[in-house]
Parts: sequence; C-alpha cells; structure tokens
Amino acid sequence: MNLWVTGYRSYELGVFNSKDKKVEVIKYALQKKILEKIDEGLEWVITGAQMGIEQWTCEVVAEMKKEYPELKLAIMMPYSEFAGNWNEANQESFSIRCSLADFVGEVSKEKYKSPMQLKNYQNFMLDHTDQAMLIYDPEHEGKTKYDYGMIKKYGEQEDYLYDLVDMYQLQEFAEMYQEKHSF
Repeated sequence: MNLWVTGYRSYELGVFNSKDKKVEVIKYALQKKILEKIDEGLEWVITGAQMGIEQWTCEVVAEMKKEYPELKLAIMMPYSEFAGNWNEANQESFSIRCSLADFVGEVSKEKYKSPMQLKNYQNFMLDHTDQAMLIYDPEHEGKTKYDYGMIKKYGEQEDYLYDLVDMYQLQEFAEMYQEKHSF
C-alpha cells in the first residue's frame, strides 16, 4: 500500500521552532498512525516537502525505517526548484529531508508557472497512492483544505480511503504522549 501524507504548514500550527513541544506531539501522532498503516500493508509513504506536517513525516519515517527497513519514503514536489525562494535555513532543512528519502521527484520539470501544476500534483498523488492521511481539521482551515477537498471528492468516486487526524485526535495524542513521557 502507498500512503499520501499531508497536512498543516508549520506556521498554520503556530510552530516557528523545531523544538516546540507541538512538534513532538505531532511526530508521536504520525508514528502511531503510520504504525497502524504498516499493520495494513504499508510499503511507501509519499509526501511533499512543505515545512510542517510533510517534513515532520519525513523525519518520522526515516526514524521508523530503523525498525521497519522495508518501509520506503518518497518526496514529491509539484514543480522544479520547489524550495528555491525559501531562506537558507529552510533550504538546508529541505535538503536534509530529501536526503532521508528513498526517492525524490518532481511532477513538473518546470519552475512554478500556474496553479495547474498544483492540480497536476494532486492528481499525481491520488494516482500513485492507495490511501491518504491528513493531519487536518476542516474546522480549522489551512492550505491543506485544497488537498482535503480533492481527496474527499476523489474518495466519493473511487475506492480511496483517507484518514483525517483532526484537532480532537491531536489532543488525544497529546494526552497519550504526556502520559508516556511524564515521570
């Protein structure tokens, strides 16, 4: 099974520092959800490279590969030079995440030209995955609303499941994480 993982950008969650406790909780949630998918036959996690859920997914999968070496990670960008306008620190972070992947690719070999490249990216992700997992809550909109809308519509027409981890579930994961890490 191939799984598309996406979700909030870091700034949409109010995360501006990698040491923020929210990042630990989100990574914990990602790990737990990916473990469930491994039990269902997960082979590839396919994600983008946006700062936030997608880059944290790369870190989680890279760590999990130590225990599950058959697990693979692909990072797909919608167009070339995806991180070209990012500051140096974010570009370095992007490069590090890409080095963790088993495969890195671009849907369009051209630089950004139009929103159609983003639509083509969504179609590519749907065509190359069996399920999606979104760290996203429709009650707290963010840029992921576009992916969510496309995934939801696709799931109504095709046999395509998606797992939505909303704010309530994230709160449950936060409580589980706190119990596990308190003395």
